[in-house]
Amino acid sequence: MGRHKGGTVGIALVTGALLLGASACGGGGGDKASGDDAKAPGTPSVSASPSATKPAGPPMLLETITPRTGTTVGVAMPISVVFTDPVATKARATVEKHMKVSASQPVAGAWHWFGDKRADWRPKTYWPSGTRVKIDVDVKGVSNGNGRYGVHGYTHTFKVGDDVRANVSVTGHTMKVTRNGRAVRTLSINAGSAQYPTWNGTMAVIDKQAKVHMTSCSVGISCDKGSSDYYDLTLPWDVHLTQSGTYVHYSTGDPTPGSGSARGSHGCVHLSLSDAKWFYDQVKQGDPVTITGSPRAKAPADNGYAAFNLGWDQWLAGSASGEQPTATL
Repeated sequence: MGRHKGGTVGIALVTGALLLGASACGGGGGDKASGDDAKAPGTPSVSASPSATKPAGPPMLLETITPRTGTTVGVAMPISVVFTDPVATKARATVEKHMKVSASQPVAGAWHWFGDKRADWRPKTYWPSGTRVKIDVDVKGVSNGNGRYGVHGYTHTFKVGDDVRANVSVTGHTMKVTRNGRAVRTLSINAGSAQYPTWNGTMAVIDKQAKVHMTSCSVGISCDKGSSDYYDLTLPWDVHLTQSGTYVHYSTGDPTPGSGSARGSHGCVHLSLSDAKWFYDQVKQGDPVTITGSPRAKAPADNGYAAFNLGWDQWLAGSASGEQPTATL
């Protein structure tokens, strides 16, 4: 299902906020076999008090930095930096060197460019729980290779919280939740249908909302009120997984999910009302939800924060400076 409000993976420069977007179980994400419960994400923003310097040319500015400063995130959360203007290929190695990642528990990691405006940094494997992380984007005077120069330095700090993971089996109709390596609960679920399959792969939680307005029209499933695929609902306990609109949530059309009902969704993962509320209370931004058994491909790595859907060699192929250890915090 999905929400009709549009947006990008990002938030206002100074204030910081959650991902915004269109929501509705349904299509998108560049996959014709779509069917995500959809809402495009919104992203926490850049620091509130950057320092400025006179640029050598038009300014190179940042649209967003995620996670926002002061937050506690899950072990699969990447750092995502979005620029307002394109960064040329020739300038990316220099820009990367001016985006310094420090951690209290040093890890190896690398930047990866999604197009010419978004660069994400992830560790080679998941963050260790309890790690304190700092990102210093000191691009004052740095060129983007297209005639623009940085005028601000930005700093964000965040912490990696408990290692909470959810593993969803589409064919088994189950979601197994662990915390710090220990099994917590196994929940009954229904996932996407043959027509609207759920994304496979690992998706870090983007955000969560107590209620989301979801419409089939907002994600291109159906705007015909007479269609069996039409819906216009406000549903509770929504955990957001992809920018194209996949959620884990409760659906009034599938109140008792599991192998007994086996009702397919339009791409979301359905839980019972009590289980949806419980899961909502357990997870935070950056916790990995891994889905297996769907006929659909893995979610693209930039469809929200699905960085770990790329193998390490694939990740490094999108980096200008390669693997680097974090500085000690």
